[in-house]
Amino acid sequence: QHALNSGVRRYHVAPVLCQRAKVAMSHFEPNEYINYEKLEKNINIVRKRLDRPLTLSEKIVYGHLDDPAKQEIERGKTYLRLRPDRVAMQDATAQMAMLQFISSGLPKVAVPSTIHCDHLIEAQAGGEKDLQRAKDINQEVYNFLSTAGAKYGVGFWKPGSGIIHQIILENYSYPGVMLIGTDSHTPNGGGLGGICIGVGGADAVDVMAGIPWELKCPKVIGVKLTGKLSGWTSPKDVILKVAGILTVKGGTGAIIEYHGPGVDSISCTGMATICNMGAEIGATTSIFPYNERMKKYLGKTGRADIAANADEFKQHLVPDSGCHYDQVIEINLSELKPHINGPFTPDLAHPVSDIGAVAEKEGWPVDIRVGLIGSCTNSSYEDMGRSAAVAKQALAHGLKCKSKFTITPGSEQIRATIERDGYAKILREVGGLVLANACGPCIGQWDRKDIKKGEKNTIVTSYNRNFTGRNDANPETHAFVTSPEIVTALSIAGTLKFNPETDYLTGADGKKFKLEAPDADELPKLEFDPGQDTYQYPPKDGSGQRVDVSPTSQRLQLLEPFDKWDGKDLEDMLILIKVKGKCTTDHISAAGPWLKFRGHLDNISNNLLIGAINIENGKANSVRNALTQEFGPVPDTARYYKKMGIKWAVVGDENYGEGSSREHAALEPRHLGGRVIITKSFARIHETNLKKQGLLPLTFADPADYNKIHPVDKLSIVGLKDFAPGKPLKCIIKHPNGSQETIMLNHTFNESQIEWFQAGSALNRMKELQQKSS
Repeated sequence: QHALNSGVRRYHVAPVLCQRAKVAMSHFEPNEYINYEKLEKNINIVRKRLDRPLTLSEKIVYGHLDDPAKQEIERGKTYLRLRPDRVAMQDATAQMAMLQFISSGLPKVAVPSTIHCDHLIEAQAGGEKDLQRAKDINQEVYNFLSTAGAKYGVGFWKPGSGIIHQIILENYSYPGVMLIGTDSHTPNGGGLGGICIGVGGADAVDVMAGIPWELKCPKVIGVKLTGKLSGWTSPKDVILKVAGILTVKGGTGAIIEYHGPGVDSISCTGMATICNMGAEIGATTSIFPYNERMKKYLGKTGRADIAANADEFKQHLVPDSGCHYDQVIEINLSELKPHINGPFTPDLAHPVSDIGAVAEKEGWPVDIRVGLIGSCTNSSYEDMGRSAAVAKQALAHGLKCKSKFTITPGSEQIRATIERDGYAKILREVGGLVLANACGPCIGQWDRKDIKKGEKNTIVTSYNRNFTGRNDANPETHAFVTSPEIVTALSIAGTLKFNPETDYLTGADGKKFKLEAPDADELPKLEFDPGQDTYQYPPKDGSGQRVDVSPTSQRLQLLEPFDKWDGKDLEDMLILIKVKGKCTTDHISAAGPWLKFRGHLDNISNNLLIGAINIENGKANSVRNALTQEFGPVPDTARYYKKMGIKWAVVGDENYGEGSSREHAALEPRHLGGRVIITKSFARIHETNLKKQGLLPLTFADPADYNKIHPVDKLSIVGLKDFAPGKPLKCIIKHPNGSQETIMLNHTFNESQIEWFQAGSALNRMKELQQKSS
C-alpha cells in the first residue's frame, strides 16, 4: 500500500460518515486510531479542576496526562507524566535510540514509531548521485535500522524518502496529536495543530517502552498575529522577528502559541516553518490553532477523514476565549518586513533593507558565495513555487544566479511534484543544483569545494540554524537565514546589498528591471505526485528478525550500562574545561563528518567538546591536563582522566547545550568519565539528556560564581546523600594555593530523575523496575 496513491484517495468517504467513526492516525497504521474522545475527557477533567479557560497548548498537553485527575499542574514548576501518541526518529539519532531500546530487553514498541533516513546523505554532486553514494557508504547503518525496525515494530523510511519533519507533516501530524521526535525541529508538526516536541533518544525509549514520559509543565507565550502577510513578507519572517525579540533562550521552558486573526493569512506549511524554527528560541514547542488552512492541507495530502474528525472536536483544537498567557507578543503582519538573521546566531535579526549597510559596517563579506534553499524549515511546495516565481522573472530578462545556488526538496513527494509542475526545471535553469531529499548542508553534510577552510565568506540559506561552522565546518563562513524567495533574489543579485523590494537589476539587454513580489500556490492544483515508494512496513511478527551488530564494527556498538552512583559525594573532581561563551550541541558533539559514528559511542566520543572555547587560553580543543600540565585535545584529556580513575566536571556559560536534540552531547561526557556539568543556564533538551545519562546538570545559584571557578581548581559536590527536589547542593572549590570557598548550586531534578542519577542512567532505572516487577 502506498500512502498517497490514488487508491487511498478514493478510499476517503464523505465527512458526515467519518463523524464518531474510527479514524486512523496514518494510512501506514490502519489499526492505530485517533482518540479525540479521550482527549476531550481528560481536558474536561483538568478544566473542572483548574476552573479557568485553557490555552490550546494546555488542552493538548493536559489532554495527554497519564493521570489527569491527580496530576499536580503548575506552569513552570511541576513535572507532568504524559502519554504521547507516537515517536519519530531520524537516522542519526535513531541509531542510539534503537541501541538503547535493544538494551532495555523489550520485545516491541508500545506506540506507533518511525525511523527516517535523512541525516547521512552528503551534498556533493546532486540528488541521485549523492543518494547512491550514501546508500553505499552507510549500508551497514541502514541495514541495522531497517532490521531493528522490523524486529521491534518500527516503520522505516528509506534514504531518499525525505526529511523527517516534512514526512511527519505529510503523513503523521494531525490536530491534537502529541508526538515526540529525536530531533530538535520536531515542533514543525505544530503547523498542523499538534504538540510535537524534540527530545533525546532516552526519552523516546521511555515512550516506546510504554512508560509515562516526563516534561516540566510548560509556560505559555502567546504570539498574537494581526493583519495579513503580503508582498515579499513570508511566514519565515514571523519567526525571524520573534527570534529577534525573544533571543535564543527566551522561549526556554515555554510553548509558543500563535493566535489571532492574522493566523488565517498563513498557509499550513508556512505555519510549520514558524513552529520549526521555534527551536532556535529554546521553546519546548510551538503550535497554531486548527483552521481551514490545515483542513485544506489534510485534504490535499489524502487525509480528509482526519480533517472531518478534527472538525467535530474543533472546540478542543483552539484556545478557550479569555485564556491566560504568561507573556504576549503582538505582531502586525501587514507591517512586518522581510528579515534576514545572522551571522553566527539565529536571533540576530535585521530587515533585509538594512543588512547591506550593517554588513559593511561590521566588516562582514557582502558578496554571496552560495544561496541554499530547502531544509526541514522551508522545502514545501509553496516555498519552491515562490522561489521559482522569482527565478522565472530573472530568466525572462536573461539573468541567472551570480552566486552558486542549491535546492533541497523536503520529501520525495515534493521532489516528484515540483519536477512534474516545472518548478525544478526553472530553478535549474537559473543556475540551481537540485540535491537529494535530505538534510544536507543544513546539518553540515556538505562537501563544499568553492572555498578553503578559514576563508572569510558569506552564504544565505532558508535553513534554521547558522551557528559557527555548522553548514560547512568553516568558522569563517558568515551564514544568514531568511526566506527561500529572499535567498533566491539575493543569489541572483549576488550581494547582501540588494533589497528586492526597492532595488533594480540589469537584464541581459542592459535594461533595468525590478523583481515583483512572488506569488505561488500553497498546494498543487493537481494531486501531489507521491513519487517512488520508499516506506518499509514492519511485519506483524518481527520476533524472528535478526539484528546484527558486529563486534568489530566502526559504525555501530552495543551499549554497556553506565556505573551506578556509589552513594558518596563527588570529591576532588578535575575540571576538564571551563567553557567561554556560546556552547551549543555542535560545540559539544560536532555533526558533519562525525555523523557516521552516531551508532558507536566510543568512536564518536573523540569529538567531545572539540568546538568549545577554553577560557584559559581562548582556543578550541586545547585544554590543560592537570596531572601532566601539558595542553592537548579535550577528548584525549578526558580519556586520560578516565584511565586514571579520576572523575571530572565541565563549567559552562549561558544556555549551555542550545541547538540540536543531540543526545551524544550527554552520552559522550558520561562515557569518558564526566559526572557534573555546572553552568549559568541550560537549554531544555540538553539538560534532560544529561539527567537521562546519570550526569548532574547544575546551575550557579549566583551566576557571578562562574567567575570564582578556575580551570586549575578541584571541585567537590557535597550533599548527594540528601539529594532531594528543590534542595540546592554545595560545591566546594579547592584552589591550587590550598584555599577553599563554597558556592551553592541549583538543580531541577524531581524524585524519579534523582533515581536516574542513583541508578547510573534512566535506562538502568527502567531495567531495575522491570526486574522488580517480574
